[in-house]
Amino acid sequence: MKHIIFLIDGAADYACGELDGKTPLQAANKPNIDLIAKKGKCGMLETVPKDMQPDSAVANMSLLGYDLKRCYQGRGVLEAANMGVELESGDVALRCNLITVEDNKIKDYSSGHISNEEAEQLIRAVDRGLGNKEIKFYPGVSYRHLIVLKGNKFSSDIECYPPHDFIGSPIAKVLVKARGAGSELTAGVLNKLMFDSKNILEKHPVNIERKKNGKNIANSVWFWSPGRKPEMETFQEIYGIKGAVISAVDLINGLGRYAGFDVIKVNGATGLWDTNYEGKADACVEALKNHDLVYVHVEAPDEAGHSGDAKLKVKTIEDFDKRLLGRVLDKVKGKITISILPDHLTPIKLKTHVYGAVPFVIYRSGKKGDKVEKYDEENCKKGYYGLLKGNEFIKEFLDKKR
Repeated sequence: MKHIIFLIDGAADYACGELDGKTPLQAANKPNIDLIAKKGKCGMLETVPKDMQPDSAVANMSLLGYDLKRCYQGRGVLEAANMGVELESGDVALRCNLITVEDNKIKDYSSGHISNEEAEQLIRAVDRGLGNKEIKFYPGVSYRHLIVLKGNKFSSDIECYPPHDFIGSPIAKVLVKARGAGSELTAGVLNKLMFDSKNILEKHPVNIERKKNGKNIANSVWFWSPGRKPEMETFQEIYGIKGAVISAVDLINGLGRYAGFDVIKVNGATGLWDTNYEGKADACVEALKNHDLVYVHVEAPDEAGHSGDAKLKVKTIEDFDKRLLGRVLDKVKGKITISILPDHLTPIKLKTHVYGAVPFVIYRSGKKGDKVEKYDEENCKKGYYGLLKGNEFIKEFLDKKR
């Protein structure tokens, strides 16, 4: 039996006035998703426990069945794994965003979704100006980058804030904070780096050109989601499953690497609404030939949610349905188990991740479905599975309940 998980990041939402009181999943024309819902069995899944942040790293690790209390160490370490950055046991890794600051407030968490080429120049300039043997910056994708604090003198016990949750907030209110005496040094170093980066970034030719063209400039780095190298068993060790992951996001690919998955790169996969859906579909079909499970991640709905763009979010769901899922269903052969689900909610009206159960469907070829006809936040509540939590999903999906 082959398995595919289609992860439509952040697709779950609340009813939206712009969509006549419907959620984006309800408003979207998605015949292929609805077909899978009709043939499969549906339910709701709580991916994030209430004592943890509704973060993509938490949610994806949870739905893959990992023990969050033991394994979760923040985004930075997962992104480091995909970037080929080897962490020593004492190192602290953090996500490093390139953001736009205006009037001492966070204006844009993504610097206008800055291009990879522009962002790499900026991060390398910051590393030349502020990096040393203990501090190293690494370029990632678009606005998403990495900082590693080397050695045992630094602490991961600090409070950091994701910038997409604090658009319009004064910088002074959301700086890195120490949680104890042992982390005061780390908090002070990180805050100083953020302020010092502004002098380098605002004078850089990339930002001078962006400003001239009316684009948001990347005039500060921003640190969040700290952690140390986690200890995780692979999927092969836990379930006897050989897996592959297809994503444009370092976080998801890094999690895949720790899970022992092969990471499959797709040309033109961007992590945005202009991603190469067809390329991901073809890569999925090809990967099924020599893998037991393929984890296909699409970031676009989440980015549309963070942007507060209801129509764009609907479009990303429709593009996934027609250009990716439909293409896979046309080509895949043999016995297959398919699941479709988001990792968390990213409501249009809030522009950030929130707690709450997400709809899911599990379809097994040759098996009867339940009575759900449409895939969305309300209809899936009526499904066979009811409400699942954490690792209950992956056990059902892989039929490993015993």
